[in-house]
Amino acid sequence: MNRVTEKQLQAICDRLNRITNSPMSPYVDGKAQPGNYHLSHAYGGVCLHRMGNENGGVSSPLSIGHVPKRELAALMYAYISGIETQREEVAA
Repeated sequence: MNRVTEKQLQAICDRLNRITNSPMSPYVDGKAQPGNYHLSHAYGGVCLHRMGNENGGVSSPLSIGHVPKRELAALMYAYISGIETQREEVAA
């Protein structure tokens, strides 16, 4: 198995921001950017967070805590697939 790197996780996160038309950075000039997806690191793991408001509050759209990089990558791919599938069904 190949190791999942921080760079790969960031690329998935960037893709998620692009397909949802969300801001690419969690903060611009010190101001929180609501809607931005970004990575959080704690407890030896990684979590996907989404900026919820202008005060910097976040949510965890995958409803998980901090997990190993490989697990987060798989969950993020599934999340993206769900978004894309939903869009295809709406367009049909």
